[in-house]
Amino acid sequence: MVIKSVNLETVCGITSTLPKTELPEFAFAGKSNVGKSSLINALMNRKSYARTSAQPGKTQTINFYNINDEFYYVDLPGYGYARVSEEIKAKWGKMIERYLHQSKQLRVVFLLIDIRHDPSANDKQMYDWIIHQGFEPVIIATKLDKIKRSQVQKQLKAIRTGLNTKGTIIPFSAETKQGREEIWDFLENIVQSEKNN
Repeated sequence: MVIKSVNLETVCGITSTLPKTELPEFAFAGKSNVGKSSLINALMNRKSYARTSAQPGKTQTINFYNINDEFYYVDLPGYGYARVSEEIKAKWGKMIERYLHQSKQLRVVFLLIDIRHDPSANDKQMYDWIIHQGFEPVIIATKLDKIKRSQVQKQLKAIRTGLNTKGTIIPFSAETKQGREEIWDFLENIVQSEKNN
């Protein structure tokens, strides 16, 4: 996929009205330190367009990135580690739920899981929640470069078992960009099939 243009078009906070877009949307959900911004930057072919941070929980808004005027990457707030009150976490949860529930253009939710660890209770909850909203999440197993090649299949099996999923799992590394083409192909197939309809 050739990324010609990237534009952070809309930033929605807890009280914002969600935009009504005309283009397909692909949402990214994951724990606060799972490497979501790094993945989105790799998929945008930009070094640091989405803000990455050593401090988990930096994304506190829903960010809509217009890609090539063809579709959107939608960056959802990270869950889990953010050092914020339960009240704010609950509001973020409501905001994500509202987006998953209301968006007419949302095509796929990518759920990011750190390949080094079994899915956490938060991960399982998010997975079940996405299913409950009527989507079949595509799992992206991040930080692939942090484990030995011989461990990959074992860790992917642990994710599959932990989430109880038969769906697609794509191993990904922000360092080596392994898995990026696969994610791009996945997106492109959906965008193309919509254009042809």
